[in-house]
Amino acid sequence: QWQLVESGGGLVQPGGSLRLSCAASGFTLDLDYYAIGWFRQAPGKEREGVSCISSTTGTTNYADSVKGRFTLSRDNAKNTVDLLMNSLKPEDTGVYYCGADLLRNLCDYAGWNLRDMDYMGKGTLVTVSS
Repeated sequence: QWQLVESGGGLVQPGGSLRLSCAASGFTLDLDYYAIGWFRQAPGKEREGVSCISSTTGTTNYADSVKGRFTLSRDNAKNTVDLLMNSLKPEDTGVYYCGADLLRNLCDYAGWNLRDMDYMGKGTLVTVSS
């Protein structure tokens, strides 16, 4: 049985950068076959869709709160989906989760952020604080 594993979280000062990675562990699974989404949840708040990349079209979508600061990309050589986060703000603090979905063009449509993904990782904590 395979699972998604997030890495790259940590403590960073406001204005700093982090790169999160989403990988599959257990056995070889091609993440390029799945739509991949990143979500976050801050203490006491609802889960928020951060970004999403489709499999078939390569379309990427971003929450308005992160547009221009975050970049989502696939690294097919490493079989990961990476979220580069720049100009981080305290309000970016939260647990970040990646999810994979068999609806391969999920991210082409509005509402992707509300999707209950077929598979979810356990999350990595990002703390933005001085």
